[in-house]
Amino acid sequence: MSRRTKAEKREIVPDYKFGDRLITQFISYLMKNGKRSVAEKGFYEALDMVGKKTGQEGLEVFRKAINNVKPVLEVRSRRVGGATYQVPVEVRPNRRTALAIRWVINYASSRNGNTIAEKLAGEFIAAANNEGASIKKKEDTHKMAEANKAFAHFRW
Repeated sequence: MSRRTKAEKREIVPDYKFGDRLITQFISYLMKNGKRSVAEKGFYEALDMVGKKTGQEGLEVFRKAINNVKPVLEVRSRRVGGATYQVPVEVRPNRRTALAIRWVINYASSRNGNTIAEKLAGEFIAAANNEGASIKKKEDTHKMAEANKAFAHFRW
């Protein structure tokens, strides 16, 4: 166990267009090779596409999608007496958001479409309607936790 002090959490600066910290975090996850402007362009285009396709405000659909994908439970491996058990644990709020963002980006990039904006827009709309691959990932995670509920007493 490390004896050093805990690492400080850096404060996330709100994005310039909407003033939202969640958007900044999402763009940071989306960014590749330090190209923030490319990630921002793709994200804001995706929000515009969502607005045109659904008739709702793109930012609201994005928020709803992320909230729908956030997992409540997950399983963690715990070694007890030579056997490894999958122990269900509650997910911390910061990790919930991080997992949701990661899943949406991963499954959006594997979707059909030409640009990242089209792929993200499709995944946002699907997740906001409680369908799509990222929602399936959340449900699978919950099912795994439910199936291993018998090992909950190994929680640490």
